[in-house]
Amino acid sequence: MNEGVVEKRKSISIPGRIKSQLKNAGYGIYNHSTVEVCHWTKKSLKNEGECYKNIFYGIDTHRCVQFSPAGMMCEMKCIFCWRPMEFMKKMHMEADEVDDPEELMEGILRERRRLLSGYPGNPKTNMRKYKESLTPTHYAISLSGEPTLYPKLPQLVKYLKTLPYTKSIFIVTNGLEPDMLERLIKEDALPTQLYLSCSAPNPELFQWITKSLYKDGWDRWMKSLRLLSQMPTRTVIRMTMIKDLNSDEEYIDEYAGLIRIGNPHFIEVKSYMHIGMSIKRLKKSNMLTHEEIKQYSLKLLDRLDGYILMDEAPRSRVVVLQNRTRYVDRWI
Repeated sequence: MNEGVVEKRKSISIPGRIKSQLKNAGYGIYNHSTVEVCHWTKKSLKNEGECYKNIFYGIDTHRCVQFSPAGMMCEMKCIFCWRPMEFMKKMHMEADEVDDPEELMEGILRERRRLLSGYPGNPKTNMRKYKESLTPTHYAISLSGEPTLYPKLPQLVKYLKTLPYTKSIFIVTNGLEPDMLERLIKEDALPTQLYLSCSAPNPELFQWITKSLYKDGWDRWMKSLRLLSQMPTRTVIRMTMIKDLNSDEEYIDEYAGLIRIGNPHFIEVKSYMHIGMSIKRLKKSNMLTHEEIKQYSLKLLDRLDGYILMDEAPRSRVVVLQNRTRYVDRWI
């Protein structure tokens, strides 16, 4: 090898046995990245309903790519997560062992087209929507792995913005990598909308519910929360509510205090859903009804200044509150 030439390590890959399980579950896999045609995209293609991101913000459900550049890698083992915890224990990704953004997206979009390939044969498929779905306009960087673990996330966001049909990019983070969030700010690589997941009102419940692999997980999350108020992009706190665990009325004041620190543009209050591997950890009775979610949201509003109830999606058991002081138009 010539001097000065850095040899790239072999790209991280999801192990074969796990890859087979994921493919059987409907995933597309490209090395360390995963993609899925989600439940709501499938419904949208058959004119059976739209995702709440469409209802709340105007995202085209059938043109959304839901993927993660860190498939199955996470620093949390949340009890409400629908993914199996044993999949990948790797918590760090080095820049020289991951795919570059352009290669990554070529692989992900190729896999997504494969997953969509059977829809023209379904008589229920809206063919206009199907053809449009092959040209995505929205990228939801979340799915089954923590995206801020991917060391080239700023470059990925910038690359997606160069694609001719891109209208919006969402990133959902658990908040345990605040240094990456700082990079997104400093490198002018923020997404259209950044979500910070919130599943606990205090450090004790945080550790019990998230099973953070970092001893300072709460401190890391709080640093990310404080960054929300400084971000020159749309921000959301997404609250996952679990009945009899983190949704007691006694926690509302603590949640309100956290929200005041982050000062997000939107708050999504959503029930835990009894799906996937979470059914081995929680009970169906741990789900809140939509009416319970709405009542909890109204009580939270009583503790907050400047927020209103913006909208709701009963089928998804979610309510969204909007910040009228730090205002942005809901529609993207």
